[in-house]
This record gives sequence, C-alpha cells and structure tokens, in this order.
Amino acid sequence: MDAGVTERTVLPPDESLDDLVAFIGQVSHAESHAELIGPDGSRTPLPAAVYEVLQHVVLAMAHGQAVTIAPHHQQLTTQEAADILGVSRPTLVRMFDDGRIPYTQPGRHRRVLLRDVLSYQERRRTAREAAMDELVALAEELDGYRATDRPYRRTEAP
Repeated sequence: MDAGVTERTVLPPDESLDDLVAFIGQVSHAESHAELIGPDGSRTPLPAAVYEVLQHVVLAMAHGQAVTIAPHHQQLTTQEAADILGVSRPTLVRMFDDGRIPYTQPGRHRRVLLRDVLSYQERRRTAREAAMDELVALAEELDGYRATDRPYRRTEAP
C-alpha cells in the first residue's frame, strides 16, 4: 500500500446496511478478535482500532452520511491541529498558552501531537455532555418540560 495515502470521501452505498448494522450491534461487545476475510478466503486479524473505525464507518453510512478518510501525521502543525478542532489558529495558540493542550517548539514553529489534540477534543466532548445532562436535570427539577395550557403565540413585530 502506498505510504502517501491521500484524503478520500466515500458516499454511502445504494443498498441497505441494516444487516451490517444489526451484526455490529450484536458483536460490538464480543471479546474475540475480528478478522478480515479476503475474496480468496485468506484471513488476517484486525487490530481493535481498525475494527472500531470500520464500525463507525458502517454506522455513519447507514445514516446516509458520506465518510472521509484522512490520514494525519502523529505530529501536527498548528494549522492542522486547528482544522481538526474546528477553531482558528490564533485560538489554538491561546489554548497552548493557557496550558489546555501540550505542545513542543523544536525551532521557530510549534508542533503538537495528534494524540494530545484528540485527547483535548474528547475532554471537550465529555464536558459538553456533562453540561447538557446537568441542564436537563435542572429543567426536570424545575418542571421545565411540563406542557403549558396556553398555546404558543407569536408576537407581531412593531
């Protein structure tokens, strides 16, 4: 396989993936190792990380989403890291300076490890989910989901 793999986006197939999604649901907690079986019947074990990626691909495609495979170096430039996080480069630099993401500066330019960017991204996702859970609990406590007797009325603009 070519070491210079480029980004590639794949559209979901026209045929249904329901059987594959059901299969993944059944075996996602299995303790045995997955294998890839080639057209000639040859088998090769799949590392857990590769199997997990394949599960995510199938689930995304089953929901009608295209999937993009984009290789990343283990060490990223500030712009590459900012792109992954969906922030501007200056915002990323502030994150570095605030100590939220570790980085190195071997010369003039800062570098950041992909694992540190992904770790920060996961911490942010977890914090967001916890905040949403807290908001839902507060709304339930305050009876915020109770249906009102009055219908919604739109006010006219002055």
